Amino acid sequence: MEAKHDVLIVGAGCAGMRAAIEAFDAGADVALLSKIHPVRSHSGAAEGGINAALGNASEDDPETHAFDTVKGSDYLGDQDAIQILCDEAPGDVYQLEHWGAVFSRTEDGRIAQRPFGAAGAPRTAYAADITGHVLVHVLYEQVMKREIPAYEEYFAWKLVMNDDRCQGVIAWDLLKGGLKSIGAKTVILATGGAGRLYVGTTNAYSCTGDGMALALDVGVPLKDMEMMQFHPTTLAPTGVLITEGCRGEGAYLLNSENDRFLKRYAPNAMELASRDVISRAEQTEIDEGRGVDGNVLLDLRHLGPDRILERLHGTRELSMTFAGVDPIYEPIPVRPGAHYHMGGVDTDVWGLTNVEGLYAAGECACVSVHGANRLGGNALMETITYGKRAGRHAAEWALANTTVEVPPSTEADAQRELKQLLARTQGERPWKIRDELAQTMHENFGVFRREDQMDRQGEIVAALRERFERVVVEDKGHVFNNDLTQALELGFLLELAQCMVVAGIARKESRGAHARPSDFPDRDDEHYMKHTLVMLDDDGRPELEWRDVTVTKWQPQERKY
Repeated sequence: MEAKHDVLIVGAGCAGMRAAIEAFDAGADVALLSKIHPVRSHSGAAEGGINAALGNASEDDPETHAFDTVKGSDYLGDQDAIQILCDEAPGDVYQLEHWGAVFSRTEDGRIAQRPFGAAGAPRTAYAADITGHVLVHVLYEQVMKREIPAYEEYFAWKLVMNDDRCQGVIAWDLLKGGLKSIGAKTVILATGGAGRLYVGTTNAYSCTGDGMALALDVGVPLKDMEMMQFHPTTLAPTGVLITEGCRGEGAYLLNSENDRFLKRYAPNAMELASRDVISRAEQTEIDEGRGVDGNVLLDLRHLGPDRILERLHGTRELSMTFAGVDPIYEPIPVRPGAHYHMGGVDTDVWGLTNVEGLYAAGECACVSVHGANRLGGNALMETITYGKRAGRHAAEWALANTTVEVPPSTEADAQRELKQLLARTQGERPWKIRDELAQTMHENFGVFRREDQMDRQGEIVAALRERFERVVVEDKGHVFNNDLTQALELGFLLELAQCMVVAGIARKESRGAHARPSDFPDRDDEHYMKHTLVMLDDDGRPELEWRDVTVTKWQPQERKY
């Protein structure tokens, strides 16, 4: 065993670092473990802002924020978890500010807030259009100040189970090579999403759903895995994110006929409808021949150069770099792209899973505050509020319990499995399977879902999993063996894909991101206002169960914008 800690956090983005700070401040011995440097985490790519009812708008309060989130979730969000998020959000944002987060300001010096989709008031606090970048650096400063150690460039591969308890992680040391076991009284998974399941995605190459797959393998159910959010404005063809903040500042969406087509889909909210509604509207326009080379156009020109340069300078830079378009002078070509996984590791409101000592927070977890559709600005808020809560609970549990043991047999089994993989000389390279997975998920499990396509995708994933059993890692070296880590990530992605397809086929309705217009166009609250829970049986096949949504005060209504 390399080392032992009270709390070990896997993943060092906003959720992971916020958990580490809270656990440390509660008196625990804490460490972070991440396959990339903490400030390279994908949290840094969040652009638009962080939602909290700070009271700047007289009509806004945590109750309104909570209702907007419940409605936005298409009534699949758990209302107790949503209430906690919205109640704790203002204090958590002020704490970030006191730690040094430089938010954009109003004329009279308060934190500025812009309108975001499906929000009843302007409640998205922002730092121009680089909010995630600012928060990642502020949190990293606090981690450094506390001298919290980080196992940087360690790839978490397996969780250590002993005595029916999670007691650490087995990781591949990218820098020096070899497997290392790190023991811990509690482990918090904060590894982010799994957008690399899709060919067009806003997600970084590191977003391969590692934490979800690690939890699934030790018997934790994954919740609402069919709910993958497509962001309406991603740059073609790369999938680079163009923030919702553009529409918050007043940008228009146009089709090839120069028509603001959203008036037909969301006549009141227009460009500030929820993401699932706008993504479907765009895809419909493209499918019906009113697109521009498979895209629609995001028009910022009427905002004027000053506003674009002050509040959306990052967006301008991205569109000039990746699309050769300067939004001051011409509209940006955009289309829906895989963006955020509403589903994930099933946890309670303290981030605890059904496995003792194992927690999850952030995008890899499903509390569920986002239900079937996440509102822009709520993800960064979730990483902070629920990262903090998981860190506190994990530390308190660890400090009340004493032993950690990594059985030698666990290490030996992992070594043997890895040796077998590296010894293989004949077979298929991982990238080929990965590309086929991403392309077929995009075609068969995208913005719109159809029964025959989902069935076919289930067969494709099963065939890809068989091919994965014979995958070959060409690089036999030990230092920076990206060939090896990409093969292991592919294994994670394939496990998650089969869970998503099984849950998607079972949900015979349209709700939020799960849209089945051809066979089940309506929401069916009587049968499906429930969470899907997927676990693996003894043969590694997914099994599905259902759980009721927690309703505290808001009964489901028709969702219109």
